[in-house]
Amino acid sequence: MATEAERYASDLAAWFRRHEDRGTAIPMENYMRGQYPFLGIKTPERTRLTKAFWAERGYPADEDVLEIVNRLWALPEREFQNVAMAFLERYKKKAKIGDIEAFENLITTKSWWDTVDYLAAHTMGTHLTRFPELLSEYPERWIRSDNMWLRRTAILYQLGYKGRTDADRLFAYVLRCKDESEFFIRKAIGWALREYAKTDSEAVRRFVASNKLSPLSVREALKHIGKGTG
Repeated sequence: MATEAERYASDLAAWFRRHEDRGTAIPMENYMRGQYPFLGIKTPERTRLTKAFWAERGYPADEDVLEIVNRLWALPEREFQNVAMAFLERYKKKAKIGDIEAFENLITTKSWWDTVDYLAAHTMGTHLTRFPELLSEYPERWIRSDNMWLRRTAILYQLGYKGRTDADRLFAYVLRCKDESEFFIRKAIGWALREYAKTDSEAVRRFVASNKLSPLSVREALKHIGKGTG
């Protein structure tokens, strides 16, 4: 017998499939380099459909959210992973400490920048703020991982922290990955430093000047602050 979460996810999937548009899906798939199939529902329409479904069906009980998210994540079309993240946005401040395992699994499943960056900066960023006792285990494990997306997560999870940023940790993680040739790591380094520069531009300038980073990382890090007054 199907669970309430299974029925909910199935009904939501059917709701979205009624709005499939192959003419729109093809350029969306091309933009994402053919990584995943699409229904052809752009972000504004996807957001409208999600809210309309919630208005009609109601938002699920907290204990069902992660099962619904996982069921949506398992569907082939990319819109369903994006809808799942809308559920996570509403759930993130209610999550239990152990849910970090489920969040980590999402990062390493159907991984691409569009899901990983949201999960890193929003889901994980919030979770690690709420449960700082996890910091000594999870980000430390991610930065040492063979999985590039977990390393990217370790670099990016503090994106929204501003004055709460642990700069020593951020700089240490950048140094650990600075010699990697992977585009997504080099871009993440620059992005994380650029965001922190909004809080402490001089610290970022000094760090970039003192360490040999990739040209891409440097360009991104100094994008809005330059190299200094010299």
